[in-house]
Parts: sequence; C-alpha cells; structure tokens
Amino acid sequence: MKSLLYVVFILLIITQTGLADDKSAVKKLLERKLDAAIAVLQKKDLEQKEKNKKIIEIVTPIFNFPLMAKLSLGRKYWPGLAKEKKERFTDLFIKRLKESYVGNLTLYTDEKVVYKPPVHSKRKIKILTELISKNNKILMLYKFHQSKHGWMIYDIEVQGVSIISTYRSQFDQILSKGTIDDLLLKLEKPEKK
Repeated sequence: MKSLLYVVFILLIITQTGLADDKSAVKKLLERKLDAAIAVLQKKDLEQKEKNKKIIEIVTPIFNFPLMAKLSLGRKYWPGLAKEKKERFTDLFIKRLKESYVGNLTLYTDEKVVYKPPVHSKRKIKILTELISKNNKILMLYKFHQSKHGWMIYDIEVQGVSIISTYRSQFDQILSKGTIDDLLLKLEKPEKK
C-alpha cells in the first residue's frame, strides 16, 4: 500500500512540474513573438506593407488558424460542410483573421506589454496581457491549446470579447438567412475598416 501511495505521489509531482514547465514555456513563446512583432512595428525604415508581412511571418506559427476557422462556424455548421467548402472557408477565414490581427496590432506602437502569470485549466493555458499606453489599458487574453505542433493559440479575447465568438455570431447571422456560399462571398470582399 505504501508503494502505491509513493507512486501516486511521484506522479502528482511529475504532473505538476510538467504543467509549470508548460506554462513557463508558453509564456516565453508569447513574449518572444509579441515582442518581435512590436519591434517590427516600431521600425521607422519599413513601409507598412512590409511590416505587415513580417508580423504575419512572426505570429503565424503560434496560431492554429484551421482550428479557429472550425470553431468560428461551430458544431452547428462545420460538420455539414463538404470538404471543398471547408477548405475554401478555412482559406478565406485565415486571410481575414490575419488581416484583422495585423490591423489591430498596428494600432499599438509605443505601448508597454505586461504579461500576467499563465493559468492552466484542463488542457489549455491562458495568458492575460495588458497593453498600456499613455491614456489607455487594453486587456488581451491569449488562449492556447496543446496541438500536435505544440502549444498554439486558438482564440483571443480583447477586453473580454472572444474573437471566435464574435465571428461565430456574425457567421450565424449570415447562415441563418442564407447559405455557406453567401458567407464565402462576404469573406471574399475586403473587410470594412
């Protein structure tokens, strides 16, 4: 009986150590990517188009864009789509999401980023950041999940509003009155600023 308790105790310690290591690694990953993106934004010698391209190159590896596309349609619409429609939607959604992320990030050039301690819940890690400028503080919660490619972002909350939930709501409005083709046509059009 003592040996069984000993094994359970050791497993608990190993699990807790692994979770702490994951939280630390995910936080360092996010810090490295965001700091690199902000450094690009602060470069005076680069055109905005070139900055956008570099930022996308920096942040793309930590986003699970295909999962974000799937989550944005949700269980109500995703399972019923044909494979080619899923692929087309995913491509258009990823393009839209990248443009939106870069567009929002370009608003921040002289802000300080404060990283709060990561929180581990179930198989996810959440990291709250504060973008602090002279007159403003913007809260951004980055949500990570463990994928086969490592820890990746599957959603971001800006001031408590989930990007995925926002898109899902918009897409639901379109799909409740129309078809997936209507949604695809809307996604093909440039987003209004």
